Amino acid sequence: MGLELYQQVPEARAVFDQADELLGFALSALCFEGPEADLIDTVNQQPAIFATSMAVLAGLRAQGWAAPAFVAGHSLGEFSALAAAGAVSFADGLKLVRRRGELMKQAGEREPGAMAAILGMDIPTVQQICQEANERHGPGVQIANDNCPGQVVISGDAVALGTAMQLAEQGGARKVVRLPISIAAHSPLMASAAASFAQVVDETPVHHAHYPIIGNVAAQPLITPEAIRAELKAQLTAGVAWASSMNYLLAQGVDAFIEVGPGDTLLSFMKRIDRNAKRIKP
Repeated sequence: MGLELYQQVPEARAVFDQADELLGFALSALCFEGPEADLIDTVNQQPAIFATSMAVLAGLRAQGWAAPAFVAGHSLGEFSALAAAGAVSFADGLKLVRRRGELMKQAGEREPGAMAAILGMDIPTVQQICQEANERHGPGVQIANDNCPGQVVISGDAVALGTAMQLAEQGGARKVVRLPISIAAHSPLMASAAASFAQVVDETPVHHAHYPIIGNVAAQPLITPEAIRAELKAQLTAGVAWASSMNYLLAQGVDAFIEVGPGDTLLSFMKRIDRNAKRIKP
């Protein structure tokens, strides 16, 4: 991940080199060479994706790409959006995502959970399914990601989530897939991580954003340090309102969306949200 960028774009190379120096180990080598088992460990994966995304952005800026009207990032990607908007420095953003990964891993070890993708159901139906599962087992499962029409991810306690999966299958979901992870991101099981992370957020310099960041939690613009801090503190236990975020941007007249990072998943979501929107992958 990012090797070609590192080899061909000096500005991107500088980002990876800075990340290695700040972290005190060769994150770049892990991105480029693996081993995959170490790279996908959330402690390493989060700073790796953040650094790669910022390296792509550095390359685009070197080419003279214009500043965006808005920025947004999905879950971890929100930290790249914050750095892109000047709300946090690259160094502070890297420290935040490294600590976020550590705390999420610890929370997952203390309270293992699960996540599942539900395809072919709308948000109200999935919300009702989660409510029914929680009535049987106690609060424990909720919508983690509203990615696009027909694709919802749920997260939380494994028992409650298993019941929700069964209810979704019985209710006519096109497909229900349990994800191969034990960290229940964006669920109540991340409460301990969120509490510790809030202190880290308070200690991190946060600035007024150069342009609005559409937050994951409420799908509304964030500009002030106070609003950004509140978003980051809530993000670990709240769901990612991605479809609502993109619909907000469409309502503002945005008609071109550029995905900055190591993949094109968000553009595939955008195709489902509005196939007429211009989708650009640099």
